[in-house]
Amino acid sequence: MAVSETSMKTRDLPESEELQPTLSIVIPAFNEAARIGNSIHEIRSFIESSPLSIEVIVVDDGSVDATAEIVRRLANRSLRLLRNDENHGKGYSVRQGVLNARGTYVLFTDADLSAPIGELSKLLDVAVRDGVDVVIGSRAADRTTIEKRQTRFRELGGIGFNKAVRLLLGLNISDTQCGFKLFHRERTRAVFEKQTTFGFGFDPEILFLAHRRGLRIREVPVRWSHSEGSKLNPVRDGLRMFGDLARIRWNDLIGRYR
Repeated sequence: MAVSETSMKTRDLPESEELQPTLSIVIPAFNEAARIGNSIHEIRSFIESSPLSIEVIVVDDGSVDATAEIVRRLANRSLRLLRNDENHGKGYSVRQGVLNARGTYVLFTDADLSAPIGELSKLLDVAVRDGVDVVIGSRAADRTTIEKRQTRFRELGGIGFNKAVRLLLGLNISDTQCGFKLFHRERTRAVFEKQTTFGFGFDPEILFLAHRRGLRIREVPVRWSHSEGSKLNPVRDGLRMFGDLARIRWNDLIGRYR
């Protein structure tokens, strides 16, 4: 599904940005050789049907498989590969991609495309029409859009984590962890520059910092389907993510984010 031309024409953008891509798509990837090629082809099909100027940035997070080689073979003017010297974490890779992006808007999406790339149209429409700075693709805003669910254990863990986010960080957001988020690059750049969480728990920190800066945040329901092969360990990484919430609150109390 292409982005609607009525909602996202170049005349809606500042003249200084017309020569730059309208959108950057950032894909963090760690050992994704089995599916990164298919994901890139799906994104290219979307780009070909879109009226927008779009660049794609794959950030290889120290993969030990053929991820980087596959991306390198597919690279062209609209597809760039960034490589981390070693595995730093999903949050670190997203940060690298966003800070190297050139688009007016930046979408980060998981390499498995659990949220189909066509759902981007919904996020862009809200961002442009309503002047929203951060648009979150959400599974919890309307659970009827979930086509294939996670295991019950992971779902319950996500619900518990979201309650902790609300309690510790005061964020009234129903789904902080969906890997499909859109940012206005210039207005949110300082948020990523202040980011200190580089693992799977980076999303709440980004949203917390955006909220502290008074940026407008909106959730939009998106189609989503669980994909096997997630790198997240529900127990080990889940405990780290709860610890990240406490550290984010502590960083705020001691003024680290000022």
